[in-house]
Amino acid sequence: MPMSEMFTQLGSVAAGIMFLWAMFQQYFPYQLHPHIQKYSQKLVSFVYPYIKITFQEYSADRWRRSEAYVAIEDYLSSNSSSRAKRLKADIIKDSQSVALSMDDHEEVTDEFQGVKLWWASGKSSPIKQIFSFYPASEEKRYYCLTFHKRYRDLIVGTYLNHVIKEGKAIAVRNRQRKLFTNNPSQNWHGYKKSVWSHVAFEHPATFETLAMESKKKEDIITDLTTFRTRKQYYSKIGRAWKRGYLLHGPPGTGKSSMIAAMANLLNYDIYDVELTSVKDNTELRKLLIETTSKSIIVIEDIDCSLDLTGQRKKKKEEEKEECKDDPLLKKGKEDESKESKVTLSGLLNFIDGLWSACGEERLIVFTTNHLEKLDPALIRRGRMDKHIELSYCCFEAFKVLAKNYLDIDSHNLFPSIERLLGETNITPADVAENLMPKSITDDPETACLEDLIQAIETAKEEARVKAEKEAKEKEEEEERLKKEKEAKKEEAAGEVKEKEKTEEKVKENGAVPAVKENGVVS
Repeated sequence: MPMSEMFTQLGSVAAGIMFLWAMFQQYFPYQLHPHIQKYSQKLVSFVYPYIKITFQEYSADRWRRSEAYVAIEDYLSSNSSSRAKRLKADIIKDSQSVALSMDDHEEVTDEFQGVKLWWASGKSSPIKQIFSFYPASEEKRYYCLTFHKRYRDLIVGTYLNHVIKEGKAIAVRNRQRKLFTNNPSQNWHGYKKSVWSHVAFEHPATFETLAMESKKKEDIITDLTTFRTRKQYYSKIGRAWKRGYLLHGPPGTGKSSMIAAMANLLNYDIYDVELTSVKDNTELRKLLIETTSKSIIVIEDIDCSLDLTGQRKKKKEEEKEECKDDPLLKKGKEDESKESKVTLSGLLNFIDGLWSACGEERLIVFTTNHLEKLDPALIRRGRMDKHIELSYCCFEAFKVLAKNYLDIDSHNLFPSIERLLGETNITPADVAENLMPKSITDDPETACLEDLIQAIETAKEEARVKAEKEAKEKEEEEERLKKEKEAKKEEAAGEVKEKEKTEEKVKENGAVPAVKENGVVS
């Protein structure tokens, strides 16, 4: 048959089909259309061995995007970028990179456990207008998954869960992480209610740049990475998937940098809780509920935030006694009572109570400069699971700082610095300040190291003077106490002698002397 005749016949068949379809739509009873479609699809399924699953961008009410659609979009973004021929590029909100996705009516293949699948993107326009807050909602976008029917159980039971899980993980990796702080409670209500405010978290600290011993560093990294992968383990032992860290040490030893390094290692958001702006335990619980998973909840300088030393009740009773006779002091205390009423019990419930299990994969981090001031119940194991002491700069920590600031691994001044650091307490912050070049010179490394040596020697001398002063004050205090003790002893001895004389007089006179109320013998 000539090619021209074949095309002529195909055209005639197509025209006939279109004519019959138009007649069917025009004259066939509308009530029978669903039944015809139902049985026609069944007929096609006998000869068509593939199954299709469609994932719409919006749910039926069209108020928000489908979580499944978003996860599939993220999952296919990595697949489609290498396989699709037509792509869309966009910068998505809260993302830190350009996101690529399949263009409309594009198809890519995927493979799972040896099974080949097809993903296709599409869009359709609704017949009637639907109210939505999204300006582009006139078009319905969707993803369509096609696979052979013999793999139905594998795809529905395993593959789709794999796609959703991987898509969410990709979204977490690509998102712009945030640093949150709690708003005053008056901003928690109304149309623009907001419990937390946030900025982009872009702190550059990593464990590689932290000034501390490598062994302690490795121990912390292992602990964090192990926690991140132990979801099933925490579920098995019946504990909420969270972990507490207590960072303690002198000011300037890198506690805030440690928190930033934790967040960068785990790719978590940070919630910085300002306890003094929280009115009571109920508001504290509300803050906890509004946090997300994969986050670090931080309370810095907890010993200064509130009176959480376990002595609050005793102090309040003493203050009530003081306020009875002082109206000004009483008014001041009344003003203070309008501020935060968060209690130790409320904070304990926040970190370890029933409400602490409302999320998962979270770290709770406290920092303090004075560990001895905190109530033991607050920092016991199970609440603060790991205690990390950040102390003064050692030589190993100094070498990390020298590499960071001066890009050197060795220098002829290193031995002198090692000797001085072994004799003097100086914080990593002070060391870093002296290692930062402050002018352009021919040899900035030597100039900075010499400045550091001078700073350490100055700190050493100040520490010596301070120690001598404290020793002198201690000696003077001991001498004063000794003199007071001797004076009391002499006074007691005098009283004994006076008593003996009185008893002798009584024996000589044979009468008992009258003793007045003031203790004077007559």
